Amino acid sequence: MKFYVIGITDHPQPFFPPEVMAIISNGKVFSGGKRHHEIVAPLLPEGAEWIDITVPLDAVFEEFIVHSAKFIVIFASGDPLFFGFANTIRRKLPEAEVIVYPTFNSLQMLAHRLVMPYHDMRIVSLTGRPWSEFDRALIERAPKIGILTDKEHTPATIAQRMIEYGYSDFIMHVGEKLGNPYTERILTLSLNEAIQRDFIMPNCVIVEHCDTEASRPFGIPDSEFTLLDGREKMITKMPIRLLTLQALDLPNRHVLWDIGFCTGSVSIEARLQFPHLKICAFEIRPECEAIIQENARKFGAPGIDVHIGDFLETDLSALPRPDAVFIGGHGGHLKEIMAKVLTVLLDKGCIVMNSVKASLVKTDSHQLWDEACQKLALKQDPPTRIVIDEYHPIKILKCKK
Repeated sequence: MKFYVIGITDHPQPFFPPEVMAIISNGKVFSGGKRHHEIVAPLLPEGAEWIDITVPLDAVFEEFIVHSAKFIVIFASGDPLFFGFANTIRRKLPEAEVIVYPTFNSLQMLAHRLVMPYHDMRIVSLTGRPWSEFDRALIERAPKIGILTDKEHTPATIAQRMIEYGYSDFIMHVGEKLGNPYTERILTLSLNEAIQRDFIMPNCVIVEHCDTEASRPFGIPDSEFTLLDGREKMITKMPIRLLTLQALDLPNRHVLWDIGFCTGSVSIEARLQFPHLKICAFEIRPECEAIIQENARKFGAPGIDVHIGDFLETDLSALPRPDAVFIGGHGGHLKEIMAKVLTVLLDKGCIVMNSVKASLVKTDSHQLWDEACQKLALKQDPPTRIVIDEYHPIKILKCKK
């Protein structure tokens, strides 16, 4: 199959060079969104067939295959290789021949209107996608973020999320209906102004950091966390926390599970130091949900997936499989928890736990850990022993699948 994918803007009278006009004139089968059809309809030859690109895309590609004896001309927004439909064709029909005629994408046009250099801009698409890459750009303090929006991830909801997690030192530029000289509009707003407005679709956003010196902390002071019932001992202390992250080998991991998160200190520290991670946090005590959410907002750590309930009864089938697991609390069910973790832990994944031997406890968690590792045939690393102030010695325990 052969596809010509032609990029267009919202200009109601598009201009195409002679080479592209010849392709259109000789075409029989055309495709694109309904908005694209309205723009290019006057240019299509008599008797042209049009295939609307709508979800589900499988049905669209079935129609393409029916017309496989002919080449198909597709109209797409901006640069079809910039989060565009040419990428979808290559993924769905890897053997197809794809020829692209791009124009400026919407973020380029917005930067042009603002006379803003964009070589240093982090690009994020929220069009039909989750917040994860946008959250990562915020945590990494990208000075300039270009964002492709959709009906759910609007400029107002983007601004709201930024304010909620403490990233309020940005200004927002919004471009509406870019390329249409009659309806195009460029707005520059504070985030507080943006959350009060409705915006015309289609639009795109550039957020620009006002404080180029801002940075994220390496190690959050324990005193700054909101605690469970104010209990200082119910938190993994900062030095232990950082050593725990090191033991988990998080620069080389993709999905971290934090079982028994309590205040969320380990999940939040991991989110800030390694924002590429997907993090799932589990806790049996329902009151801890508000605590981790408060701490996540306080320290600017969006994107932690929180699950409240007994881990041993939690359905794990829809969750991303971990390659790193931290067990912060086990309620005396360590062996059962580790056995369940092993049903989903990826090959070469690791489990880490911190063990403390209190004087009034008959059986310490290190003994339970050793028994579980032996029963489950897990290979242990040598433990790391550390003492902080007047607290009991802590051992950082690690095993591998």
